[in-house]
Amino acid sequence: MSSPSVKCTDVPQFRSLQSAAQSFHNDDKNHLRVLVQDAARCAGLVATHDAESSSGPSRIILDYSRQQVTGETMELLYDLVDKVGLTSKIKNLRSGVKINTTEKRSVLHHALRMPKEYKFGDVMPGGKEILGEVHSVREKMDAFVQKVRSGEHVGVTGKPLTNFVCIGIGGSQLGPEFVNEALRADASAKVAASGKTLKFLANVDPVDFDICCGDLDPETTLCVIISKTFTTAETMLNARTAKNWLLKGLAAKGVSDEGAAIAKHFCAVSTAIPKATAFGISPSNIFGFWDWVGGRFSVCSAVGILPLSLQYSSAVMAEFLNGAHDIDEHFFTAPLRENIPVILGLLGVWNSTFMGYATRALLPYSQALKRLPAHIQQVDMESNGKRVAIDGTPVPFQTGEINFGEPGTNGQHSFYQLMHQGRVVPADFVGFCESQSPVELEGEPVTNHDELMSNFFAQPDALAYGKTLADCVAEGIPEELREHKVFSGNRPSSSMLLTRLDAFAIGQLLAIYEHRTAVQGFVWGINSFDQWGVELGKVLAKQVRSQLSASRKTNATVQGFNSSTTSLLDAYLGSKK
Repeated sequence: MSSPSVKCTDVPQFRSLQSAAQSFHNDDKNHLRVLVQDAARCAGLVATHDAESSSGPSRIILDYSRQQVTGETMELLYDLVDKVGLTSKIKNLRSGVKINTTEKRSVLHHALRMPKEYKFGDVMPGGKEILGEVHSVREKMDAFVQKVRSGEHVGVTGKPLTNFVCIGIGGSQLGPEFVNEALRADASAKVAASGKTLKFLANVDPVDFDICCGDLDPETTLCVIISKTFTTAETMLNARTAKNWLLKGLAAKGVSDEGAAIAKHFCAVSTAIPKATAFGISPSNIFGFWDWVGGRFSVCSAVGILPLSLQYSSAVMAEFLNGAHDIDEHFFTAPLRENIPVILGLLGVWNSTFMGYATRALLPYSQALKRLPAHIQQVDMESNGKRVAIDGTPVPFQTGEINFGEPGTNGQHSFYQLMHQGRVVPADFVGFCESQSPVELEGEPVTNHDELMSNFFAQPDALAYGKTLADCVAEGIPEELREHKVFSGNRPSSSMLLTRLDAFAIGQLLAIYEHRTAVQGFVWGINSFDQWGVELGKVLAKQVRSQLSASRKTNATVQGFNSSTTSLLDAYLGSKK
C-alpha cells in the first residue's frame, strides 16, 4: 500500500536503484553506445502527446532512449513512486489540498489556465468559485487591454500608449520575459505587437533602468508595477524611479497634474490595493491574484498575462493559456508511463539522486526560447533546492540540480566542450519541426532551419556514442593527438520534438517543466512550493541599507558587521563618486 508519508529512502526500490546506478557506471554493456543499438529498448523509451490548437494538429515526442536507463530501470522508478504515493500527491495538487504545508496554502497555478466552462467544482470543493474569481480578473484585464490597444485609454497628453514597462523581479520578470521572447517571431503575435514595445525592469541597478527606459517616450509609456504586497524593495524603488522619470518627462511637455499622469500611465498587479492607490494608481487599473499562486508559477496570472496581452493581445495569450491547460490535463490524467512531465521528473530523480549528476542543461534549438532556461532555472532551483523533507527532517541526499542552458547552436560554441569531454551534464534538447521564420537560400544544400536541426539530431548521438581511441586510430589521427580527440560518450540526454513554436506550444512547454519540478519534489518528499532560502539575504540587506543611509546622511561610522564586511563597506563608502 502506497502512502504520501513514506520516504523514498525507506523503500527497497531505493536500494535497488542505487545498485542499478552502479551497474551503469561500471558495466560496459550499459554504455549508451551499446544501449542505443537495441531498437526494442529505444522504441520503449518514447512518449508522445497529441493536441489541437488554432494553428492545427500538434504533437510532442519525448525520446529518452539516450538516458542511462533500460525498461527495467524505469519500472524500478515507477515502483518507487508508487510506494511514495506520487499519484495521490498529484491528485492533491489538482484538488487544492494545502500541499504547501509551511505556508498552509494550496498550489493552484493550473486553475489560472482553465477555460471558463471547466468543471473545477467536480475536482475541488470550492473550485467553481475559485475559477469564477480567476475569470473575473481575466475579464477585467481583457477590458483594460482592449481600451489601451484600441486607443480608448491614452496617455495624459492624448497620445496612444504603445510602450509597456513591466516592473517586477523574480517570477514577475523571468516568466513573462521568457514568453515575450518566445512570441516575438511568431507570425500572429508579431502582427498583434506591431508598433508596440514591451520591456522588463527588474534589477535595482540604475543601469538597468537606463537601459530599459532611456530610449522611451514618457508620453507613450505605460508602467505595470507587479508586487503582491507592494513592498518588494527592489520593485518599489524601481517603481518610484519610473514615477520620477515619467513625471519629469511629462512636466517638460507641460503636464502639471501629477495625479492624472500617474492614473493614466501606471497600472498594477497586486493584492495590496490601499498601497497601490496611495501610489496614485486607479483601483480600476489594479489586478489581483491569490496566495495560492507562487511567484515562479505566476506567469499565467495577471503577473504575466496583463503585460503580455498589452503587447500581443488577449487572443494570443488565450492560446498560450490553452496550451498550458492542455498539458495540465495530460499531467493529471495520463498514465504515469505515458506522462511526459512525470517521465522527465523521474529521469531527473534518477540522474541526480542515483547517478550522482549535480547539473542539468536545458538546450532549446530555437533562438526564440533563449530565456526559457533562465525561467526554468528559477522554477526548478527555487522550488527544489531544499535541505529538509516536508516533515522538517534533513534529507539524506542533495535535492535539486544546478540548471543552466542556452539556445543551440550558440551553446555548442560555449559550454558543450565541458559536456563532451569534461563533466557529465544530463541534457534536455528541445526542437521544432517547423520554423517561426523559415529561410531557404538558392544554392544552399539545406534550409537554415534544417541546418539548425541537423545539430539538434547530431548532438545527443555525439554525447551518447563518444569517440574511442580505436576510432581515432582508424581515422588516421596523429598519435600525439589521439587522446585529445577521444570522447568517452555515455552522456545522457532526452530529446523533445514539437510540431511548431507558437503561443499554444509555449504554454505547453511552460506547464511541462513546472510539473516536472513538482514530480521531483513529490518523489524526494520536499516542499517544492515555499522558498525560505531567499529570506535571509533580504533581512541582512536591510541592516546594510540602514548603515549606508546613516553613513551617507550623517557620516555615521560602520558598525555591527564582521571585520570583512566592515572593511568592504568602508572602501565602498570612501570611494569617489
